[in-house]
Amino acid sequence: MKTSTKLKNSHWSIALAVVILFSACTKNDETIDKPAPQLPPETSFIIDFDNFKDADTTAYKNSLSYQNWGWAATNVAVWNAALTLTLVVPVAAFYESFHHTGVYDPDADNWIWSYNFYAGGALHLAQLKASLIESGVKWEMYITRNNAYSDFLWYTGVSALDNSNGYWLLNNTPQDPTSFIAIDWSKDVVNESAQIKYTNIIPDHQDNGAFILYGVENNNELDAFYDIYSVVNDNLMHIRWSRELAFGKVMDKFHFGDPDWHCWDEILQDVVCE
Repeated sequence: MKTSTKLKNSHWSIALAVVILFSACTKNDETIDKPAPQLPPETSFIIDFDNFKDADTTAYKNSLSYQNWGWAATNVAVWNAALTLTLVVPVAAFYESFHHTGVYDPDADNWIWSYNFYAGGALHLAQLKASLIESGVKWEMYITRNNAYSDFLWYTGVSALDNSNGYWLLNNTPQDPTSFIAIDWSKDVVNESAQIKYTNIIPDHQDNGAFILYGVENNNELDAFYDIYSVVNDNLMHIRWSRELAFGKVMDKFHFGDPDWHCWDEILQDVVCE
C-alpha cells in the first residue's frame, strides 16, 4: 500500500511538473510571438512639400507674370524651411523605425523599437515605445546622443488601431524642451484622401496657434491643397493645385486685398480664374 501511494504521488508530481512546464513554455511562446502594433504611416509625420512644383521662387519674385504661384510657393517654402531645420533629428528617427521590428517587453507590457540612426552628421540611439490604450496605440520616442543628452522624450503620440488617424506632440530640443509642434493627421483609404496639419504650440509665442494644413483629395481636379493660418495677421490662406499638371489657385485676403481666387496655369504663369 505504501509503495502504491508513493508511486501515485510520484505520478502526480511528474504530471504537475509537466503542466507547469507546458504553461511556462506557452506563456513564453505567447510573449515572443506577440505582434507589435503597426507603425503609423510616414504621411502621419511628414508634410509632402516636394510635390508643390519647385518652390525656389527667386526667379519669379520680380516677375509680374508669376505673382500668384510665386506668393503661394513662397509661403509654403517658409514653413518647409522652418520645419526642415528644426525637425531633422525626430524625422530621421521616425523614418528609421520602419527598418526595424518592435520587441515585446512583458514586464512593461509594451513594445520597443531600439536602433541607431544618423542625423545632422551625428550618431543617435532611438527607443520608440508603443503601448495599447483604450483609444488605440500610445507612442513615445526617446532619443540619446552620446555626450550630449540621454533618453530625451522628443515626441509622443496616439494612433487609431486601424491607422486612420492620430496625432503627435513634439518638444523643441533637449536644450529647450518646451512644447513645439502638434501634428494631427488622418487617412481615408476608401476615398484615397489624407490630411496632415502642423500647429505651432510654443507657449507664449506670438504665433501660437498658427498652422499649415496639407491634404490630398484624389477625386478632385485640383487634388492637393494647403491652408496656412497666421495668428499675427489673423489671416487664412487657401492654396489648391493639380499635382499632375501644376496649375492651381490661391486665396489670400491679407495679401491680395480681396476674397477672390488668383490662378496660375500649367507653366505657373498668372491667368484669369474661370
